Amino acid sequence: MATTSSPRLAGFSLIELLAVIAILSLLATIGLPLAELSHRRAKEEDLRRSLREIRTAIDQYKRMVDLGRIARPADGTGYPPDLDALVAGVADAQSPTRARLYFLRKLPRDPFAAESASAAGMWGLRSYESPPDDPKPGRDVFDVYSKAPGTGLDGQPYRTW
Repeated sequence: MATTSSPRLAGFSLIELLAVIAILSLLATIGLPLAELSHRRAKEEDLRRSLREIRTAIDQYKRMVDLGRIARPADGTGYPPDLDALVAGVADAQSPTRARLYFLRKLPRDPFAAESASAAGMWGLRSYESPPDDPKPGRDVFDVYSKAPGTGLDGQPYRTW
């Protein structure tokens, strides 16, 4: 008993391939904005972490001046003269060997700044004498802010973080 069956070719039809391509392109158009949002959110988290790290180091420097561990000039505020002092360290006034006090291993970078900028040059500096609504550099570093243009996902400009 012989059966006659037509041989069927294996493979996909043109309609099936077009349907798969349409579905994949739809998923890509949905996924790409989510990936961009995720990348931006990660950069904003890096910015928050960098600002927190520098501000904590500035506060520790001030605390060491208040405790007498770092010599304060007569007209000084007790804040570091620049950001490099946090990395380079300062002499411990209470140590007989004049050991150095370090506050940062290296200065964090602003993730939104240009890669060619130096780490110290990418941060905006605010001195103790500058007004809160118009930060300006001066004899010391009271606070730092990002110079990056733009607004965060929370609606606040990066400069005000």
